Amino acid sequence: MTTGGESHGPGLTAILQGMPAGLSVDFEVLEREMARRMHGYGRGNRMKIESDAVEVRGGVRGGETLGSPVVLWIENRDYKNWVPMMDPKKTVPHRVEQRRVHLPRPGHADLSGGLKYLRRDLRDVLERASARETAARVAAGAFARMLLSRFGVEIKSGVRSLGPLGQDAPVPTWQDLQAVDDTSPLRAIDRALEPEMVELVDRAKEEGETLGGAVTVVAHGVPAGLGSHVQWDEKLDGRLAQAVMSVPAVKAVEIGAGITASRGLGSEAHDWIERTSEGLWHRPTNRAGGSEGGITNGEDVVITAYKKPIATLRKGLPSVDLDNLEPRTSQYERSDVTALPAAG
Repeated sequence: MTTGGESHGPGLTAILQGMPAGLSVDFEVLEREMARRMHGYGRGNRMKIESDAVEVRGGVRGGETLGSPVVLWIENRDYKNWVPMMDPKKTVPHRVEQRRVHLPRPGHADLSGGLKYLRRDLRDVLERASARETAARVAAGAFARMLLSRFGVEIKSGVRSLGPLGQDAPVPTWQDLQAVDDTSPLRAIDRALEPEMVELVDRAKEEGETLGGAVTVVAHGVPAGLGSHVQWDEKLDGRLAQAVMSVPAVKAVEIGAGITASRGLGSEAHDWIERTSEGLWHRPTNRAGGSEGGITNGEDVVITAYKKPIATLRKGLPSVDLDNLEPRTSQYERSDVTALPAAG
């Protein structure tokens, strides 16, 4: 999968390769996944503008995939407000200057991207580094979900922690995630924490702050044998960790109970193998998160992503003006207080 497009440009494109021919496309699933991304307490005003309707521009005919690359397009409705600054053919210089970013935000790609690509206007960096890009990933992910469902694999997720709330919770199970209310404002796995979470988000918003936390994803029905121990880049847990880590603001990835296991003894860290009455094997626990040696073992695949607080703070952070190298407060761009519910 590859994506293209800027946050305030005309739109976003996703190209998904490797989809088999003959997969029935459920457009309701596609719409539901896109709507799910826009949902959640703590989101910014951008979600009041966008509709995130996906237009399929290739690889599908008559509701079935063709085996060729699936091409998806999502229009940025906010682009109409940014044409003078973001038009691919010609921009309006004084309008570009008005929105030029020269006060890099700590925690963002602004400064490092500007240095790498020698951009005087850091908007050239932040437009692509924006989490808006994840809309294209979600659209492509909906197709992956449809393919997995053909093999009986189901996926669910939820918010495990928000700020300090829920940070000591045990690793969620498939049963825990089945109980998550997808219509709730925070999609908390522990629903008893939601009132406190709402208060925490409100307080952070008033103070110009942002919040991070953790979301857990569980894939149920995954067969044993996916991935390989043979080469480092074929290990499934490594590939999954890289994909999850690439999501904006994710700073740590945990497979199963990896963090807890690192603090204990070997006899407490691994999943015993038991024989069932049918002559098959069974694991009474799933601390490995469904992967051993880079290969799925038939248990649920469990991944937790830890997201740092969003780096765009309304109150700003100490920075340096790139025009004169004087100390300044970082620039503010419209943002969320937290994106945990959207990620979960």
